[in-house]
Amino acid sequence: MAKTETAILDKAGIARAITRIAHEILEQNKGGERLALVGIRTGGDHLATLLQARIQEIEGTEVPLGAVDITMYRDDLASRGNLPIGKTNIPFHLDGKQVILVDDVLYTGRTIRSAMDALMDFGRPSTIQLAVLIDRGHRELPIRADYVGRNVPTAREEDIAVIFDDELNPVEVRLVKP
Repeated sequence: MAKTETAILDKAGIARAITRIAHEILEQNKGGERLALVGIRTGGDHLATLLQARIQEIEGTEVPLGAVDITMYRDDLASRGNLPIGKTNIPFHLDGKQVILVDDVLYTGRTIRSAMDALMDFGRPSTIQLAVLIDRGHRELPIRADYVGRNVPTAREEDIAVIFDDELNPVEVRLVKP
């Protein structure tokens, strides 16, 4: 049986979601002075770059940007075999920062837990907030997003694919059904 894919967000819809999330982040944090963006590789780091640019357009403040690889923090590493280890790049101190952790899709919460564990190895932020493009439900851990581009209720056997172009810009979000 062939998989079916349905587009749920196009490039313009993604751009609107990023703009809305940027405004919500600035409103909730009363500006961007103490903010830092950290994207989870791979996907969240590209969205964090877009959020940084949008926040700078809106507020005129350049928010520090980093990326975290969670491979060695995963709780399922033994069952996944050899996973490539990516680079964590956080070129600023996290202490006292209001860190916005960015990911493309929130599902069980396990990736976010791993990312928070990784962040704690780099410092002690005053807060960690979560921004995601898509929240698909099905949490296994008590984690929720503070900023959501779109809620997409899914069945467990379904998947969400965020498609990026060659310049690593998100161009489409698809619901994939078996």
